[in-house]
Order: sequence, then structure tokens, then C-alpha cells
Amino acid sequence: MTEGEQTRTASAVVVGVDGSDGAKEALRWALAEARLRKAPLRIIHAWTYAYLGAATGGYGYLGGFDSSSAISVDNSELQREAEELVDHLIADVAGDVNDVEVERQVIDGSPAEVLVGAVIAGDLLVVGSRGHGGFAGLLLGSVSQQCVHHAPCPVVVVPRPPTSAT
Repeated sequence: MTEGEQTRTASAVVVGVDGSDGAKEALRWALAEARLRKAPLRIIHAWTYAYLGAATGGYGYLGGFDSSSAISVDNSELQREAEELVDHLIADVAGDVNDVEVERQVIDGSPAEVLVGAVIAGDLLVVGSRGHGGFAGLLLGSVSQQCVHHAPCPVVVVPRPPTSAT
């Protein structure tokens, strides 16, 4: 157990977001669930500077480095852009949320590892079924699949929104 896990005892609804349509659906679902449970909502966006030529590492993530600091990249601009993405996502999906305690975290790291490491047994982890990467034909994305297999708490995988038949 990490220090943060030892000091935090209240259960939270934790949602992983990446700006995709699936993440927007997951955020909507997580917000509604946090309201029902009267629980805090933690919105987590994990990002990393991926060097695609490196060996596979972590929970199947194609990046090779745990963070951009491993290859001496100044990540302040990348961090700022990631924070802006989360701000826009919250504004787009949730608007002005006054009835739920919301915590926002933007973390440099592999998404599956960050999400699994951010939850404790009493939490509920919510992820979308598909994010930005991978193969569109798969039912689960690599991040949602890794969360289901490794998280120490229940995981809800919210299906992607139906596509319009236009």
C-alpha cells in the first residue's frame, strides 16, 4: 500500500479519460454514479511521451519509457496540454458540477498503470471500452482490459456510444 492509499479511506468513483468518445461516455456514467453514491469523483488523465521504437513495457503499453523524464524531454508543455484536454472534457461533459466533489489528476505515465495504481479496494474504477489507440474491432481496449485484470477494486467498462446511421 502506498502512502496515499494509507491516508485515504473514503471510497471514490475514479474515471480514466483520454478525450475520446468512449471516455466522454465513461465520464458521464461516473458522474451519475458519484451523485447516486454521494461519493467524490476523481477524474484521471494519464499521458506519456511515447517513443514508439522502444520495446514494449508496462501493462502492454507500446512506449518503452515510464515517463518523458526517462529520455530528457521537457514535459511542461505536454503536461499543460493534457490539463487543458481534461478541462475541456469536463466542461463539455459535466459543465458546472456543484453537487459532486470533483478532483482532477493529470499524470505522466502509462494509462493502465496510472489508473490501477490510483485506486484502492473500496473505490469504483470507470473506463470507456475503447480509447484513441489500438484496433477499432476489439471489444475492449488495452487500457480497459488491463484495468479489469489488475485493479484492486470493481471496474465498470462503459460501452462506447452508438454511432449514428447516417
